[in-house]
Amino acid sequence: MGYPDDALAPGEELLLHRHPHWKALIVPAAILLVATPLAGFLLGVVAARLDGVAATVLSVAVVVLWLAVVVWRSLVPLVSWLSTHFIVTDRRVLVRTGVLTHTGIDIPMGRISNVQFRHGLVDRMLRTGTLVVVSAADDPLEFDDIPEVRQVHALLYQQAFDAHDRTAAENHPARHPHEEDTRRKAW
Repeated sequence: MGYPDDALAPGEELLLHRHPHWKALIVPAAILLVATPLAGFLLGVVAARLDGVAATVLSVAVVVLWLAVVVWRSLVPLVSWLSTHFIVTDRRVLVRTGVLTHTGIDIPMGRISNVQFRHGLVDRMLRTGTLVVVSAADDPLEFDDIPEVRQVHALLYQQAFDAHDRTAAENHPARHPHEEDTRRKAW
């Protein structure tokens, strides 16, 4: 079994598994696409204008600088993107992040009291946005860059509403039609 299946409880059904929207990778990709040709150009200039130890030292410095920039500004965001999971099951919402240090948030469906989303013009064009989940007695949790945020909102709202209905049905069993209602009615 692979992730997220191994994070589920027995009998729990996976409804949705998403990474953040790909727009989070635009800047890291742009940095890679600018830094690589720039480093190549600088290596060419060093090779054409310098000889000996100076050329070697500057070439190594350019490669080390390029490697540092690419790892810091491109590789780390890619690994972070790959290790961030937004999961909806029939029982809860899970958010997992991290490679070396794992962080997780679990919100039971029955505790969700409100679900909202927001997205601006660019987010609407890219079909992404921020999902806001309010659970009973907790501050709202905001999840940025959720792909297809409107569909996720609808799914989460439906699951939370169904969970509230199931909880209400378990706490207040249905009466039989022949039983008399002894509660006072306010007109």
